[in-house]
Amino acid sequence: MTQEKSVLIVSDRPDRVRLLARAITTILPCRSVLGDQSIPAILPVVAVIDMDPREGVAAAWATRLLMLRVPCLVLTGSPADIPHKANPALRIAAADTPRPTILSLLLSLIDAGRKMRTRCDGENAAVEAKAHRACSVVAGMFHAAQFDQSISADEVDAGTDVILEAVSEGGIRAWLDVLGRYDELLYQHSLSVAGFAAAFGFHLGIPRADRKRLTKAALLHDIGKAKIPLAILNKPGALTSDELAIMRTHAAAGADMLTGQEGFDQAMLDVVRHHHEMLDGSGYPSGLTGDAISDLVRLVTICDIHSALTERRAYRKPLPHAEAHAIMLGMTGKLDMPLLRAFLPIVRLSTPDDALV
Repeated sequence: MTQEKSVLIVSDRPDRVRLLARAITTILPCRSVLGDQSIPAILPVVAVIDMDPREGVAAAWATRLLMLRVPCLVLTGSPADIPHKANPALRIAAADTPRPTILSLLLSLIDAGRKMRTRCDGENAAVEAKAHRACSVVAGMFHAAQFDQSISADEVDAGTDVILEAVSEGGIRAWLDVLGRYDELLYQHSLSVAGFAAAFGFHLGIPRADRKRLTKAALLHDIGKAKIPLAILNKPGALTSDELAIMRTHAAAGADMLTGQEGFDQAMLDVVRHHHEMLDGSGYPSGLTGDAISDLVRLVTICDIHSALTERRAYRKPLPHAEAHAIMLGMTGKLDMPLLRAFLPIVRLSTPDDALV
């Protein structure tokens, strides 16, 4: 998205919009959108959100715009309903704040936004360096698997630590933005699923050792695809039944190649073997049901499906994150619905260019 020197007003109150716009245009051009509309393709330098916060729409707009480095002034009578009050690029003021005060706040936010963008540029450079290191680990991992060599658990650990650091410091959106520039889709997918797993672990508040196990398992989950012919992996159309049968061998093949190697415990092997199992028994390779599918597998399966739906493929464009999540919510009986609902904040954090979730 590009940016222009303008102010965006987000409001469902036409009478107030006119008064606000009349005052704001004394310092910058101004435009407005309704709360149920999308973020404009050309971003403003600052936004004013003047909506009833009780339905969560004002908070969602503030979160999305801040992710896009757009400072926000929220005018509200219920400040407790707006998160991120400590963010220097966010100001919360009373709904009846005098217009001269609003103009003063907007000018201070424009300066805060400039500083925020400078800082974020540096953070993105750091995330890019970490992604390059993690991609090198994944490339080495798949190369070893392809030629029946041992996979270095120490290298996988190092790659996992890099991903945890990158997602912790830059967030899942910055991680996905960097991965979107990679051409090797197989590596991109492994890194994307691991990034989602790291973000999910952070959100759930699980201990670091468990976050690392989850992220490491996600990084390894598709290692068996090293044995799948590229003509099948990169086919720009639907697979035949025979090709699909070959593709489905990757889960068991990956677990089998790691069995007996040091540094990969049974919980990780279960993720590699069973990440395509469904709670109703319709998955593969073992047709497991219910409690036979561990929590670690359920977590990685959610990250894997969401990542697959939102990545570009040779045969289709990526789906918006909100649409992917809606599809997954329709998989009742197959996915762990409480965990999937807990994944929604990660979807929101991944979604700057899509419709509001």
